[in-house]
Amino acid sequence: MAEGSKGSSLAFGQVVIGPPGSGKTTYCHGMQEFMGRIGRKVTVVNLDPANEAMPYRCAVDIAELITLPDVMENLKLGPNGGLIYCMEYLEANCDWLREKLAEFRDRYYLFDCPGQVELYTHHDALKNVFAQLAKWNFRLAAVHLVDSHYCTDPGKFISVLCTSLSTMLHVELPHVNVLSKMDLIEQYGKLAFNLDYYTEVLDLSYLVDHLASDPFFRNYRRLNEKLVEVIEDYSLVSFVPLNVQDKESMRRVMQAVDKANGYSFGDQEHRSLEALMSAAVGADFHFTSTLALQEKYVQSQDKAVEEEVMDL
Repeated sequence: MAEGSKGSSLAFGQVVIGPPGSGKTTYCHGMQEFMGRIGRKVTVVNLDPANEAMPYRCAVDIAELITLPDVMENLKLGPNGGLIYCMEYLEANCDWLREKLAEFRDRYYLFDCPGQVELYTHHDALKNVFAQLAKWNFRLAAVHLVDSHYCTDPGKFISVLCTSLSTMLHVELPHVNVLSKMDLIEQYGKLAFNLDYYTEVLDLSYLVDHLASDPFFRNYRRLNEKLVEVIEDYSLVSFVPLNVQDKESMRRVMQAVDKANGYSFGDQEHRSLEALMSAAVGADFHFTSTLALQEKYVQSQDKAVEEEVMDL
């Protein structure tokens, strides 16, 4: 993986980013297990200096270089400032990362990144680290996780769309936006629209109209309209729904990422994937398809229309 060497082999992987609590570490654990079952050799790299309890098998850990508690104690910085310092320190010591990665050749890499949003929207340290990896012949795709509960609040969903768009433009990597924790979405409340409205980011004017029904947001209608115009003008944001416990959902996300970073798997992996998908559901996979959830919402809306007709 010598810098600037055209003869060195390509390495493929994912940088897993997103706000705190979006499920990045759980995703890395689940994807490591899923890919391992189809024969893909996966190396997980922890780039989050605040990540202490890692459920996955971690091959490279930034804690060997720097930790957030040490920075906060020695430099008297808060959590946000400490994280930014850690990422700038990593950027300045990229040789350490290159040496660590060189120990794991011919692998597929998962980079578990910190959860500070500004690191992906306007700060350059992590962006420069990703650019350095590209110089070492890494072909990466950014997997941006967003908690699906934001779909239940139109105002929060518009803010999520703006954050996702800003991240896509700043990070400058092939991008896959993921709505995580789909198995928990019903606990957050009823969706105002069908699930595909949120995943495909369809006509957002309906979302603005829905917001206008709230007295608080009615005064901000013009602002919301302008934000929606920006999102729709770029036409870049869409989402893949994810339930880590659903192997069909994991397969869809994996294939979306493989398409984004150009990874092409061989016949053996393809056969292993088919065998895994056709196998009976094990104790570690609780099959709850997002399509079933989508159908449930459609049926509930049809029933609501019927009740309105009956009342008339």
